Amino acid sequence: MKLSHFNFELPDNLLAEYPAENRDESKLMVIHRETGKIEHKMFKDLINYFDEGDVMVLNNTKVFPARLYGNKEKTGARIEVFLLRELNEEQRLWDVLVDPARKIRIGNKLYFGEDETLVAEVIDNTTSRGRTLRFLYDGSYIDFRRKLRDLGQTPLPKYIKRDVEPEDEERYQTIYAKHEGAVAAPTAGLHFSKHLLKRLEIKGVDFAEVTLHVGLGTFNPVEVEDLSKHKMDSEELVIDEKATEIVNSAKLKKKRICAVGTTVMRGLESAVSSGHTLNTFDGWTNKFIFPPYEFSIANCMVTNFHLPKSTLLMMVSAFIGHDLMKKSYKEAILEQYKFYSYGDAMLII
Repeated sequence: MKLSHFNFELPDNLLAEYPAENRDESKLMVIHRETGKIEHKMFKDLINYFDEGDVMVLNNTKVFPARLYGNKEKTGARIEVFLLRELNEEQRLWDVLVDPARKIRIGNKLYFGEDETLVAEVIDNTTSRGRTLRFLYDGSYIDFRRKLRDLGQTPLPKYIKRDVEPEDEERYQTIYAKHEGAVAAPTAGLHFSKHLLKRLEIKGVDFAEVTLHVGLGTFNPVEVEDLSKHKMDSEELVIDEKATEIVNSAKLKKKRICAVGTTVMRGLESAVSSGHTLNTFDGWTNKFIFPPYEFSIANCMVTNFHLPKSTLLMMVSAFIGHDLMKKSYKEAILEQYKFYSYGDAMLII
């Protein structure tokens, strides 16, 4: 399949600027893979499609406030610094993106906060916008991380044109987030409320948790027509023994195993044994799933509505079939579903 197969016209007004008022009251499109039937529900109706012994796999990564604003020494120019990943705890080295990048060269210093107690020096160019920074801070590592958190903003995607608001700190985070390390939320999980999780638990649905720290690479545009030539950025993934036992037991009993989000699906497919069961995993994955693809673990998926030409859309196409994906997206636009991070959801069964 080619990149052009994943292009479609998406009206601007369908890009969600804000989340639904209540997490579990966004719209939910339910797609039946076997029959092609499409239903229109609310997210809290999800419970009606699961029974005792079914498993939901959640990504418990936690978003950290990755967007900082600093001032360049001498000129005072305002520079956006987006923290990507920590390279060295001791030396306080970080991979970052800077904007505007043309003004930031090796040796430049950036000052953060009104008191300017946090300073960063540019020590390397990694890509056109990428830099390696060494942070200089007079305090312990714990104090330094606290300072980063205090100065950082919730890293809402760039397409959201409004300023970050206080509510975003809570709403751009799943309620089961535990392990800090993501620079973007695993957005399918944003629809789960405490009440809905409790109701699922009472019904006998099991939960397995994996950790995949979502990086910005997930949203990198695909720029090659031949999809096999696209390279995904690596993201850190941890799947422990407890999660593998829950998933493999459900698989053995032929229960529903639902990947909550494309990050979970990618994580599961990165740790498949030769016998098509789930292995433990602790490392990095750059798995790119596009059609045709045989899925080994999950037989069900919750996901948001994705942008044209995105790797996330390609995974959905691989999971439900290209024609059914096109049909469901056409219907989503017709029915005014909201797209992307704060948008509505689909359940594929």
